[in-house]
Amino acid sequence: MRLKPLFLALADALDGDLEIERFGAQELRLAAEFAYYEGETSPLKAPMLDVFAMPDVHSVCAEIANAKLMWEPPRTSSDPAYIAASIKKAHVELIGPDGIVKSGKIRMGLYGMYPNADYGIRTHPAEEVFVMLAGEAWWKRGDEDYICETAGKRSYHPSMLPHATRTKDKAFMSVFIWSGDVSTDQYVYRG
Repeated sequence: MRLKPLFLALADALDGDLEIERFGAQELRLAAEFAYYEGETSPLKAPMLDVFAMPDVHSVCAEIANAKLMWEPPRTSSDPAYIAASIKKAHVELIGPDGIVKSGKIRMGLYGMYPNADYGIRTHPAEEVFVMLAGEAWWKRGDEDYICETAGKRSYHPSMLPHATRTKDKAFMSVFIWSGDVSTDQYVYRG
């Protein structure tokens, strides 16, 4: 499946003021010509597709819904608590060390959580941003309380900032970007 339209639509969705978003948009545009996937696929589940029908959803969600990709929990850690928390996640790495398009300087893709999920405190060296595309997620950054973010909002995490995510009765979908040290060697999940 040719992924150029998806990559270009995601690049357009990265319209914030953060340098990490500009870098992500640039990498998506450069990779778009080489973005082709023909591996195994698995569909998104109904709760995710339900939030794609909400009125405030980003238009790129139509491309995401039609893309034939392998949606699975991320494999950032082998920690049993992390694996258990990942069951309610949908993830595809588009560009990165494990991505459809290989890169050692960025890790980015699509990431969502189904309803009533909790992804506890974690830290990593990479600078990170999640750009919300559909649904709602509750984000905790550092010592702050959880804040609800919806389509069009961002959750930015500087290197090593403890952060967590949870959902309530709705799923969410986002585009994520890791920049800097994109390895998972120093990723720590505290639950």
